[in-house]
Amino acid sequence: MSKIAILGAAESGVGAAVLALKKGYDVFVSDMGLIKEHYKDILNAHGIEWEEGRHTASRILDAEEIIKSPGIPDNAPMVAEAIAKGIHIINEIEFAARYTNAKMICITGSNGKTTTTSLIYHILKNANYNVGLAGNIGRSLALQIAEGCTYDYYVIELSSFQLDNMYDFRANIAVLLNITPDHLDRYDNDMQKYTDSKMRIIRNQEADDAFIYWADDPIIKAELEKYGIKAQKCPFSILSKNGMIGYIDNGTYTLETPTPFNMEQESLALNGKHNMYNSLAAGLATRLAGVSSEKLRESLADFQGVEHRLEKVATVGGVHYIN
Repeated sequence: MSKIAILGAAESGVGAAVLALKKGYDVFVSDMGLIKEHYKDILNAHGIEWEEGRHTASRILDAEEIIKSPGIPDNAPMVAEAIAKGIHIINEIEFAARYTNAKMICITGSNGKTTTTSLIYHILKNANYNVGLAGNIGRSLALQIAEGCTYDYYVIELSSFQLDNMYDFRANIAVLLNITPDHLDRYDNDMQKYTDSKMRIIRNQEADDAFIYWADDPIIKAELEKYGIKAQKCPFSILSKNGMIGYIDNGTYTLETPTPFNMEQESLALNGKHNMYNSLAAGLATRLAGVSSEKLRESLADFQGVEHRLEKVATVGGVHYIN
């Protein structure tokens, strides 16, 4: 029986443990911190061995593969030992994707990931798609698959930390919102290393996939020249419509693929310049997934937004209150 060690026992780690057990692996879970009671209950219910407050090297370094929580850096002592020993280290999303045929719509970027992910999911649900939500938002992808979920699509928010340990994973629709300095302490204060991490969103894409990206971002522009991108390129902008697949022009929200779609900008539920980018990315992703104009228009207009992100609270005495 193949052995898998899992480092980190929160949502992703526990989900990966349950799936690995169901797929016949010998599973051991280790967390240097304290494990929440909820997750202990799940592990105990499945008879999965676990430890907290330490990493037992003899139990971890004899594994054929390690599934690592995205929050654990590669320079953590136990991870560094595993790397030195040549043990393959992946994350929960990479592992879980081996056991589903669902189409993957994946979103990354320094800012706007959660709003865009939530909007894409809202549009697909409203269009009656059989769709799940995972990654940095929603439940563990691995646990959903372990529980027998058979979605046709998953909408997955991906951080740079998750992308770092993904090798064979393929995003059928990849969305790159922007790249700005963030988490640089994790990347040796090297902006190029962080950028390289974000660009992994297009890894393994093929000609029948799509790559949606913000064409106004100077870093993304420079990076595109380095890659032989096979996927259909779908750039979006609010500054120009030239060469764009999605854009705002004279107050009109426009998408050019797969067939033209237009609606008044003022009818969009999300306000603010940054949310125009989010709405364009979400619209392109869902149109490429086949959502009708009618359902897209309806969903872009009635989306409630994400809690605490320019959330409309009330209007009192003519004053708008925003959380």
